[in-house]
Amino acid sequence: MKMLINVPETVVADALRGMAACHPELIVDVENRVIVRRDAPVEGKVGLVSGGGSGHEPLHGGFVGSGMLDAACPGEVFTSPVPDQMVRAAAAVDSGKGVLFIIKNYTGDVLNFDMAAELAEDEGIQVAKVLVNDDVAVTDSLYTAGRRGTGATLFVEKIAGAAAAEGAPLERVESIARRVNELSRSFGVALSPCSTPSKGGPTFELPAGELELGVGIHGEPGRERRAMMTSHEIADYAVQVVVEDLRPENPVLLLVNGMGATPQLELYGFAAEVHRALGERQVAVARTLVGNYVTSLDMAGASITLCQVDEDLLRLWDAPVRTAGLRWGA
Repeated sequence: MKMLINVPETVVADALRGMAACHPELIVDVENRVIVRRDAPVEGKVGLVSGGGSGHEPLHGGFVGSGMLDAACPGEVFTSPVPDQMVRAAAAVDSGKGVLFIIKNYTGDVLNFDMAAELAEDEGIQVAKVLVNDDVAVTDSLYTAGRRGTGATLFVEKIAGAAAAEGAPLERVESIARRVNELSRSFGVALSPCSTPSKGGPTFELPAGELELGVGIHGEPGRERRAMMTSHEIADYAVQVVVEDLRPENPVLLLVNGMGATPQLELYGFAAEVHRALGERQVAVARTLVGNYVTSLDMAGASITLCQVDEDLLRLWDAPVRTAGLRWGA
């Protein structure tokens, strides 16, 4: 496999050096693996911290900034960050109003964030935690007890980030984050495997002419493999699975997310099919976001995430955000 890297051992550090060079609005601690908004801690504001294994960019470092995360902790590729990173991040963003940890449901992430919360509280930092577990593909998977955390992480970070930016207290920000997770569901499809720098090749086998329905963002197995399907057929399958589980009664936010290697041309074509499939099921779409946001290195494929919203959640979604990976408004 050809990769635009120096050596596998420095991939994450090299990427962090690149973030530091390109985004002066961030403080990027390459040695300690912490990304913090430069104006942190923001007086009177709850701090938001998330993190996870690298390879899912722009999640999470690309979502650090005004209106979203205050800090992110990148681990090695597909490997949880360590508690020291999380404690360092919490200390950097704590204004005295507390810190919310947003955790994708993977065993390593959960254990390390739990330990970090205890250590941070020992240092006098009030910490709340929210677990994201939106993937309806499987109940348990590799690295996971319960449903995996995937695309809804973006919705949680953006909406909770907007609430924090408005000055909401920690209990309110935590409650909103939990609500967004409860109202969100995701499903992903792989057209090709991903390749990690350390392995230098595919992490799993996917025969030519087949696709994986319900794949995880680390290449974990899904529900089943089938012969290649059309965009129309994939949208019908994915939408049906998500809608059956979510049973939305309100309009939804829709994320049509690329897994890393699928071009925007294909994603917008797939988005058209997803809108069609939702319309046929009488599900109204309030907002749509299309692009590569929660990725799996160079995997070809896509996922969809739906989040039911009321007027308040939609207002928070529309609130200004300014990060490397997501920005709109003032």
